Amino acid sequence: MDLHRLHQDGAEAVIAPHGAELQALRLGGCDLLWNAGPLWPRHAPLLFPVVGGLNGDLLRHGGKAFPMPRHGFARDKDFAWLERAPAHCALELRDDDHTRQAYPFAFRLVVRFALVASGLRMELELQNPAAEVLPASLGLHPAFRWPLVPGPSKAAHRLTFEADEPGPLRRLDGGGLLTREDQPTPIAQRDLALHEELFRQDALIFLQPRSRSLRYAVPGGPSLTLAWEGFPHLGLWAKPDPGPTFLCIEPWDGHADPVDWDGEFSAKPGVFLVPPGGARRWAFTVSLDERS
Repeated sequence: MDLHRLHQDGAEAVIAPHGAELQALRLGGCDLLWNAGPLWPRHAPLLFPVVGGLNGDLLRHGGKAFPMPRHGFARDKDFAWLERAPAHCALELRDDDHTRQAYPFAFRLVVRFALVASGLRMELELQNPAAEVLPASLGLHPAFRWPLVPGPSKAAHRLTFEADEPGPLRRLDGGGLLTREDQPTPIAQRDLALHEELFRQDALIFLQPRSRSLRYAVPGGPSLTLAWEGFPHLGLWAKPDPGPTFLCIEPWDGHADPVDWDGEFSAKPGVFLVPPGGARRWAFTVSLDERS
């Protein structure tokens, strides 16, 4: 695989053209990403043109149904390199005969990575080159090590949100579709104590979080600040396994089908529309703070 390695002032990142996936991130001497072990074989997949699952794994458009895998196809497509430099790179994915079998739209998706003063910044742009509206969803799925470093227990780790998060959360049903029932949040004001039982029912889904950043930290260990722009939703997911695993902190612009949804994709809750000739943009940064 034609990997590209970024390096600057002791920071390192590895980008794969397959899925435009961030495969490694080292800041302050700490390896932060999950190693794609047997428990889950990915590092930080890009979700496009859907986030989560569709009812029956079908995208409905114009009276036709197109097969669409959960989280879309971008994570399994080879992106083309646009730029490759020591501290930044850019890749693109365009529609082709294969994508149009599942997603009958023209698009250009550009993904940029750059090492910045305190960490890594990722920028994304979805362009609509066609004369018709482009419906889509897009999300990030980075898996951070949990524990962040050897030694501390998993239960010692905390998420601290930018703002109080009193709002309810949603869950997924057994088929991976979004339930309609609100559930009480496990966040106490701004703080979420992490433990495996949180994820026995799959992901925690916040459809309207107030925060646009959070801190992932463990006392005496590293502290990460994650910030996102353009993503209105947030998912948290982990495998509920007692051993060393990972924590996925996932900014989304879109979400799985509601359990009773079987309508047109363009009208689905969580789908945005890019006008003809238009574009939509997002950003995500990972910064290493002082030790907690």
